[in-house]
Parts: sequence; C-alpha cells; structure tokens
Amino acid sequence: MSEPPRLTDEELERYARHIVLPEIGGVGQRRLKQARVLCIGAGALGAPVLLYLAAAGIGWIGIVDDDVVSLSNLQRQIIHATQRVGGLKTDSAARRIGDVNPNVVVETHALRLDAGNAGELIGGYDLVVDGSDNFETRFLLADVCERLEKPLVTGAVGRFDGSVTVLAPHGKNADGKPNPGFRDLFPEPPPAGLVPSCAEAGIVGALTGVIGSLQAMEVIKLVTGAGEPLIGRLLLYDALAARFDTIRYARRPKKD
Repeated sequence: MSEPPRLTDEELERYARHIVLPEIGGVGQRRLKQARVLCIGAGALGAPVLLYLAAAGIGWIGIVDDDVVSLSNLQRQIIHATQRVGGLKTDSAARRIGDVNPNVVVETHALRLDAGNAGELIGGYDLVVDGSDNFETRFLLADVCERLEKPLVTGAVGRFDGSVTVLAPHGKNADGKPNPGFRDLFPEPPPAGLVPSCAEAGIVGALTGVIGSLQAMEVIKLVTGAGEPLIGRLLLYDALAARFDTIRYARRPKKD
C-alpha cells in the first residue's frame, strides 16, 4: 500500500477531534483521506452514510443511484433539500457533500447497479457500502464484492427495525477460519412480494439515521483499523424497544 497522503494545515484543524483519538490519530486520518468508498444508493441509508463519511474525510466517495429526488423522500433522506426535488439524487448528494467538505472528491454514477456494470464499478474502490432497498441488489453486491475481495458494509431497515453487518468473506477470523459471506446469513432472496417496501409498510425517518450512521462508523473502523468491525456479527436494532441485539453467524458447511 502506498504511503497515505499528508494532511494540510486546514485538514489538521478540520479533523482535530479525530486526530486526538489514539485509535485514529494522524495515521488513521491520512488513511481516511486515501480511501475510496463506493455507496450504493443516495436514499434513506445512503444519506447519513454519505454525510458522515464526507465529514470524516474520506478522500474519494462514489455514489450510485439512478433515481430522482421526490417530496416523499425528504422525511428520511436528509442529504436532499426541497429545492432539489425532481433532480438526480447523485447530483443533489454531491452538492451537499461539497458543502460539508470541499476536500472530498465525489464521483457520481447516475445509473442502476446491475450484473453488467457491478464489477467495473466496484473494482475502482477500496470498499463498498450497501444503501440499497431491494434484495436483488443486496445479493448482487454481496456476490460481486466477495469475488473482487472488497469489504462490504450492508444495512437494512423496515418500519421500526434495522440491521447492520460487515462482509469480508475473503479474509479469516482470529481462529484462521474463513469469514462468512452474505449467503451464509441469507442463503436465498425471499420470494418476490413477501417483504413489503417502505412505501407499502412505512418507515420512521430517524431509524434510517441510526442504521446509516452505524454503517458509516463501520467504514471508519475498517479504514483506520480501529476497534472490531461487525464481521460475522449481525447487529439488530429495535427502535420501539430501544434495544440492540447481536447475532453471531459463521460459514455454512458446504453441501456434498
């Protein structure tokens, strides 16, 4: 790995509260500046992810989203503004990131992720954050990231509940065993129509802020080496009960 870039005087002041943390320090902040992170979706989960990663000083942020901002998005997609309704979410998010931190290079991809473009898109980044809202994209992302050996921070929300985990099946745990992948946790997508969309079931906007912020925290940990990422652990959040639970999961035995 190349030497992380030096921090300017302006960056030293901007990130001072990070730098005084022994777990991050100057070296960790320089790693954040060097990192290339791809966020799939600039919606409910992508909004807090993008804002906090920009504020944290991630050097390059890619945004994949083919949608436009609608009025009903604004209840939870806090990166967008009323005056951006009707415009591309990628453009709206990029403008807001520029307001938060002009040091960040933003790469917009106003398209829908699919099997034809996923490999090329993901290959240009160090790690990926899944802010999508459908199982088709989640499984595609997980499969491509595993093939390309890219860490994936994935989250999901519904009504008053959310979850976060980190996927790094190309690596090994402390016991030397391979880390689990997405299909070890969810072997197959659920039947179409079984899980209602947020438009059908509803969702609390603040919930997406909780889960998206947790995803951003996992990215920061992965890049800087601070703490223990949620690899092999699924963090569950019940907003109504104000309760967090953690489920451990491992590689499933291979079928003969």
